[in-house]
Amino acid sequence: MSIIFETALKNEIKNTARNVYILFGNDGYLKNLYANKISGMCAEPDDIFNFQKFSGDCDLQEVYDAVLQFPMMSDKKCVILTDYDFEKCSKSDFEKLCTIISDTPESCVFILLYDVLEIVAKKNTKLSKLVTAAEKNNGVAAELNHRTVPDLIKMLTAGAAKRGCKFEGAAARYLVETSGEDINTLKNELEKLCNFVGSGEITKQTVDEICIKTVEASVYTLSKHIIECNMSAALKILDELFYLKVEPIIILSTISGFYVDMYRTFVGKERAMTAPEIAQAFDYKNREFVIRNAVSDVKKFTSTKFLFSFDALRAADKSLKSFSSDPRVVLEQLLVKLGYIAIRGECLD
Repeated sequence: MSIIFETALKNEIKNTARNVYILFGNDGYLKNLYANKISGMCAEPDDIFNFQKFSGDCDLQEVYDAVLQFPMMSDKKCVILTDYDFEKCSKSDFEKLCTIISDTPESCVFILLYDVLEIVAKKNTKLSKLVTAAEKNNGVAAELNHRTVPDLIKMLTAGAAKRGCKFEGAAARYLVETSGEDINTLKNELEKLCNFVGSGEITKQTVDEICIKTVEASVYTLSKHIIECNMSAALKILDELFYLKVEPIIILSTISGFYVDMYRTFVGKERAMTAPEIAQAFDYKNREFVIRNAVSDVKKFTSTKFLFSFDALRAADKSLKSFSSDPRVVLEQLLVKLGYIAIRGECLD
């Protein structure tokens, strides 16, 4: 089984379309982008004769008939099957799907698209059989995952330049760190930023003023305020998170994750490791910035402060899961306790 990634697929579709494409991965924007590009090579979506799309609950015989049907007034037609769950279907239906892939003629482009349904490629025997069937019939499977942070920064700076704006790499990286790595979200935020600054420069301050933040980024900022003992700012963010109806356990989990990141960085620095070495040791692939940001924070911490902090986090977790305490009160008390520990190095009972 051979699976390609975005760069290879991008080069692939510059030439003649293949008979079969299997598209999956964790980036919904990219999957739909390339599905549309591939289908557009042979038929428009409103072409009722040469473009057909089926959902995962369809009758596979109808898909098979559509694939074998000759195109009308065109060299090719396109058939897309979306989110067909081959891992849970019957043995006969799986064999039927393999047959569709194997029998797709040159007059048709068959796209097996996994838009919502998650497919894990590792040790997936059934996926391997589908990919093998595709490869034998001039087909290819592509795993389309989120782009790396450097790729996203390049996309943002280039996109801003096309719109007549200046977007330095550091500010673009900040947008990725605070708004997440979803391309659709980043493109929307870039559009908002460019409309706001006109032909000016997009700075970190502009990003803070204009852009949405992920829950993780908001809690990260909250956690930074905690270790700086800026309780008013931390409680304000907590208030915003409750207003947005973010689950208390998610807030606590993300705060805990912040402290775990700091502790790993602390342990690495104790062993004279560099930030890239720490990121590699703890598998922070594509998230190296987390360790870079933690380097300055851990200077304020000792092993005792970490011990007290994790005790406070465990106690808050136990209280939230007991369902007998007010979640807001639990989290407000936790913020105060963590701030006291960060400044004094002592427990606040």
